[in-house]
Amino acid sequence: IAATNRPNAVDPALRRPGRFDREIEIPLPDKQGRLEILQIHTRNMPLSKDVDLEKLSEITHGYTGADLASLVREAAMNTLRRYLPKIDITQDKIPPEILEMMEVKMDDFMNALKEIVPSGMREIYIEVPEVKWDDIGGLIDIKEELREVAEYPLKFQEYYEMAGIEPPKGILMFG
Repeated sequence: IAATNRPNAVDPALRRPGRFDREIEIPLPDKQGRLEILQIHTRNMPLSKDVDLEKLSEITHGYTGADLASLVREAAMNTLRRYLPKIDITQDKIPPEILEMMEVKMDDFMNALKEIVPSGMREIYIEVPEVKWDDIGGLIDIKEELREVAEYPLKFQEYYEMAGIEPPKGILMFG
């Protein structure tokens, strides 16, 4: 029995008959699977009423079970960091009244999402900079053209559909 997340990197000699005769692919969990995994890992966790595991399962496409477990742990750590100023670290235990107040909030999960990248995407993860159009100097005509072909079809999708306009499929930039 062996396990890998990169089957094509396994020596072909091992994949011949008589060695590993069966290959079983375990796919990434779908939305329902992610919801169940989140429910398991948050079962004993004091969750705030604003925590929406359904929404988290929707926005964690590409996450493995281990990634989701890390996400839950990071959210718990974010909660602890929020309450740290109220805790006297010289004491052996956290006072029960503070423990009773501690709840993991949706914001804790959203902040954890910024830290926990799906393991399948770690090699290709790209941080998207928060650059606004106003931050780009000059090139007014080019910025407007980019807005029209890249931003507007996403922002005003319903208008494109009503007018029967097919947005451009791509942009080639050069120079």
